Amino acid sequence: MSRILKAGVAGAGVFGGYHSGKYKQADDIEFVGIYDLDRSRAQILAEAQGCQAFGGDELGAFLAQLDVITIATPAFAHAQVALKALEAGVHVYVEKPLAITVDDGEAMVSLAASKNLVLACGHQERAVFEAMGLYDVPEAPLSLEAVRNGTVSTRNLDVSVVLDLMIHDLDLGLSLAHGEAGGVDATARYRQAEGYKATGADEMTAEVKFDDGFVATFKASRMAEARERTMRLVYPSGEVNIDFLTRKFENTTPFALNADFAEAEIAKDPLGTSVFRFLDTVRGERAKPLATGAEALKALQVALAIDEAVGP
Repeated sequence: MSRILKAGVAGAGVFGGYHSGKYKQADDIEFVGIYDLDRSRAQILAEAQGCQAFGGDELGAFLAQLDVITIATPAFAHAQVALKALEAGVHVYVEKPLAITVDDGEAMVSLAASKNLVLACGHQERAVFEAMGLYDVPEAPLSLEAVRNGTVSTRNLDVSVVLDLMIHDLDLGLSLAHGEAGGVDATARYRQAEGYKATGADEMTAEVKFDDGFVATFKASRMAEARERTMRLVYPSGEVNIDFLTRKFENTTPFALNADFAEAEIAKDPLGTSVFRFLDTVRGERAKPLATGAEALKALQVALAIDEAVGP
C-alpha cells in the first residue's frame, strides 16, 4: 500500500463532519469524499469539506476508491456498511457501538481478521485513561461506579441508552478489568412524552460482576435534568474519583497519576488520537488502534446483556 491513504466517511451527520475534519488534518491522506444514503446530505458536507459526494446506490463505487473508511452512520447501519467495506478490502473505523447485534459484531471481527484488515471502534475515551496513567496502575480494581447522565436529546434514539451512552463506560470498565464479565442485573426507566419515540430504555442502572470478584455499577440516562459524567474506582490501596466534565480527579492511591492529564495532547483531542492511531495501525507503524473491533465486541456483548436483562 502506498504511504498516501485514500480515506472516506460514511454518514453525513454531526460525527461524519467531525471525522471528515480529522482526515483533512491528517498527514499523508487523500480525502476522497462523503457517502450518505441521502445524497443531498452528503453533498452539503462534501461542499464544506471540499470533496466528492456519494449517495444511494453509489456505496460500491465509493468503497472502490478507498483504503480506509470511517463509518459514522446511525448505529443500525454500522454492520451493513462495515461488512461491505471489509469485503472490498478497506480498513474500517466504526463509531461506537460496533454494531447493534452480537452476530453482526462477530461477523465484522471475523471478516477483518480473515482479510488481515484493521477494524477499529470509536471508544475514544480510552485516551483520557491513558493520559491519566490508569493503565499503568499495578493493582486490579475492586469495584467501579460510573454515572453518565445526559439531558433530553433527539439524537441516537435508534438505540437504547445503554448503546448510546453507557457503552462508553462499559468499554472503560472492561479496559481496566482483569477478569471476564459474568452476571448482569439491571433496572430501566422509559421517558414518557407526547411524540417521543425511542428504541429501548432511556435510563438504566446495571451491575456487572466479573469472575475475579470485580464489581462494576453503571448508570446512564438521557432524560436527566443536568449532565453528569463521573467514575469512582476502588483499589486495594485507595480510590480514584474522576469528574469527566471538569476533567479533574481525586486520588488516594499511592500511584502517581497525571493531574495535568487534560493538557496531554492525546486527551485534548481524543477523537483525533483515536483516528490517527487507526491510520498508524493501517500503515504498520503501531501494533493496534486505541480500541480494536474485538475489544468493542466485548463492550457490545455486555451492553446487549444489560438490555436483555430488562426485556423489551
